[in-house]
Amino acid sequence: MKKVFRAGMLLALVVGANQDAAATILNSSRGLGGAAKQQISFRAPTLAPLAFVKFCMRYQGECRKPQIMFRGGPVKLTAERYAELIDVNRAVNVAIRPQPNLAGVAGEEWIINPSHGDCNDYAVSKKHQLRARGWPERSMFLSEVVTNWGEHHLILVVRTDKGDLILDNLTGAIKPVGLGRYQWVRAQHPGNPIVWHEISQQAVNS
Repeated sequence: MKKVFRAGMLLALVVGANQDAAATILNSSRGLGGAAKQQISFRAPTLAPLAFVKFCMRYQGECRKPQIMFRGGPVKLTAERYAELIDVNRAVNVAIRPQPNLAGVAGEEWIINPSHGDCNDYAVSKKHQLRARGWPERSMFLSEVVTNWGEHHLILVVRTDKGDLILDNLTGAIKPVGLGRYQWVRAQHPGNPIVWHEISQQAVNS
């Protein structure tokens, strides 16, 4: 019983610390790296990644368009919400052991909450966990980018009233899209998870 109580106290302290840190960042003059309120603009519809099609066949509930949208627009980024982003990003980054995909595109699979995996698994797991915490579908979209070293990479972008934010397995920091240092390729359209659109480097606007 004492162990359960101590674990509960530790969890409360961690959550409280995350919320305090989030409040400090949101209330600072620099905000989120001084580059907040940048938002991705979507271009023409495009084909979804093949692995995403297989993902939707496996996890049909992750690819359903919401039937009713009670509220539209970006999610208000409160200190509590920002703490949730920090918590989920960190928890998934720690829980999944990095393992590169050596089978190529044909053998690629996107798995939710595996014990080991690559960037795709991190991204879909974060979206799944945020949805479980009540984040609406319209506020989250998977995005394919190319890194500085030329590797195709999947991240999760979260749309808020402070701008679009990146959750990435390569870093524990939550960054505005303008600080991602990526070449943007394509992304899910907010609110309709089965539709993907092209994204150009110039489409990340302040």
